[in-house]
Amino acid sequence: METNTVILLVLAGLFVFVIAGYVWTKSQDETPSLQGEVIYQSQQQPIIINHSNTQLSLVPKPAIERAKTSLHIVYGHTSHGSQITDGMTGLSQFSLASSESSLYSWNNGGTSGSLDLRDGAISGDLGSPDRISWADRTRTYLNANRDVNVLMWSWCGQVSTAKESHINTYLSLMNKLESEYPDVKFVYMTGHLDGTGSSGNLNIRNEQIRKYCRENNKILYDFADIESYDPDGNYYLDKGADDGCNYNGGLNNWAIDWQNRHLKGIDWYECSSAHSEPLNANQKAFAAWWLWARLAGWDGNTR
Repeated sequence: METNTVILLVLAGLFVFVIAGYVWTKSQDETPSLQGEVIYQSQQQPIIINHSNTQLSLVPKPAIERAKTSLHIVYGHTSHGSQITDGMTGLSQFSLASSESSLYSWNNGGTSGSLDLRDGAISGDLGSPDRISWADRTRTYLNANRDVNVLMWSWCGQVSTAKESHINTYLSLMNKLESEYPDVKFVYMTGHLDGTGSSGNLNIRNEQIRKYCRENNKILYDFADIESYDPDGNYYLDKGADDGCNYNGGLNNWAIDWQNRHLKGIDWYECSSAHSEPLNANQKAFAAWWLWARLAGWDGNTR
């Protein structure tokens, strides 16, 4: 009996230890407040890329060429984030049959005059396998690749379930990386739409990211804002738009409707677009090139 009692006590102790360890581990991905944190600012104004930056024809050709010769980008993402690079691949083929000689060509390494974009060179995303380990994976990659001067991470669906403290953790980790690698431009990102509309948790957390970037002169690629509008400027977030461009409870799809009213191969191009429609990836690609041009020194003046 005494032996059984000891065994039970030991097992109970181990159980308590495991639970305590789990609770402690989970607490490490939550930053309650950013109050008192020293905010690193690498520029005098924020760079916010959103649906207003999808008219690629307004970006001067020299700005695109400068991006291709000066930027060395690493981009970490999972499926939703691939909309950007798949859209960029489609664009290079759409703009010229031979993608290697296209103005909008890109590859890993920047060979043949293309943009050096190392797609998926770091595994996972901002919430996978957890909300914090991406930062150490970033350090490992940057320490081994000193030529990189732009880094961008995307979310998958983790912003939908995030608390304010989770987003504070994200912002804090990004800010710390910026201070550690002052020669690298770090691009923040919002989470993709999920159908919960303007008042949903996703948009509240995205607004938290936007506010921080605006107030602290950060660089933001506003993934959610881009998929909240069609190319004509019609707004769908307040209609419950989701990542597939569905709205009104899934009864309508703004991308399919727009594609059906316009000519494929002229007004829009076919490309892979994970969880979504080609037009969504088209818009993401246009905005990405606007971003690269800005990071290469273009002031964004289209006049």
